[in-house]
Amino acid sequence: MVRHASLFSQLIALFNCSRFYELVYRHQAERYAKGFSCWDQFVSMLFCHIGQAKSLREISGGLASAQGKLLHLGVKSAPKKSTLSYANAHRPWQLFQDLFYDTLHWCQLAAPGKIKRFRFKNKLLSMDSSTISLCLALFPCAKFRRTKGAFKLHLLLDDDGYLPSFAHITHGKKADVRIARLLSLAPGSIIAMDRGYNDYELYGNWTREMVYFVTRCQW
Repeated sequence: MVRHASLFSQLIALFNCSRFYELVYRHQAERYAKGFSCWDQFVSMLFCHIGQAKSLREISGGLASAQGKLLHLGVKSAPKKSTLSYANAHRPWQLFQDLFYDTLHWCQLAAPGKIKRFRFKNKLLSMDSSTISLCLALFPCAKFRRTKGAFKLHLLLDDDGYLPSFAHITHGKKADVRIARLLSLAPGSIIAMDRGYNDYELYGNWTREMVYFVTRCQW
């Protein structure tokens, strides 16, 4: 008999359950937990991002509509809205931060060899930011404009494997260049960016550290 796994289940299979529960134990994330595990929470929130759910009701309802398939994901039943809300508010976010970097390391090792598209051998990096719009009524801490809320994702992309090597989330008003000043780049690296990172003091520091940069001219 031919078996077909859903794309979501194939994505879940990329994560090592044993390693995941090592992180859970390290952060004591399931302390006082009653039935709803960190794995259940992780699957639910991953479903939220992949399915572009806009509310806890959509997450709960979406997983409940696939109740018969949840066991293949390691989840016994769809969570209630209140249960998922409490877990998101009280469990340590550091667990998922460590999971991200652990998964990133695995992806970097598993990435295929780099195809030589350029004549230079320097490491190529790309720096940019994306503004994530939010409902100001639901996220008052993310006030961006008079009637708009936003966070900003700052990302440094490594050309080797096209995987991020640095990610940082800030308030929507945070200037891009302030995050660039936090980076520590290896000598010989080449970083490409837009004019939002224009800072001649930063360029001077990179030059002294033998870091090359490519950006648009300021007129």
